[in-house]
Amino acid sequence: MTELKIKAGPYDLIGRLETEKAPQTCAAFLNALPFVSEMVHVRWSGEGVWMPLGDLDFGVGYENHTSYPAPGQMILYPGGISETEILLAYGGVHFASKVGQLAGNHFLTITKGLENVYDLGRMTLYKGAQPIRFERI
Repeated sequence: MTELKIKAGPYDLIGRLETEKAPQTCAAFLNALPFVSEMVHVRWSGEGVWMPLGDLDFGVGYENHTSYPAPGQMILYPGGISETEILLAYGGVHFASKVGQLAGNHFLTITKGLENVYDLGRMTLYKGAQPIRFERI
């Protein structure tokens, strides 16, 4: 089991990579570590925060993909009809963009600090963008 340390806004989280279900996505993300970005609140998807990544290419296709991540699950949309992005669900999410429903690769699940994910989402909604950093433990 591969775990990552995540600093999201003021919160310290631990996430488990879903290496059995999304091996290519997890390998690509590990190669990008440390990964630093900024989270903003989703526009169309519900209760989630996302990291817009433009045309960043992780070199992966779809695997273990979903349009309905559960709270604490992170999905990576590898790009295509919308820009590349990573989304963290903190409540009910139906993953979509201005072009309609999307599906992203569920590659990481928060295992420690899950109780803070809802507050992180609401903070991002009401106070704006929050920094996020992923690194190996």
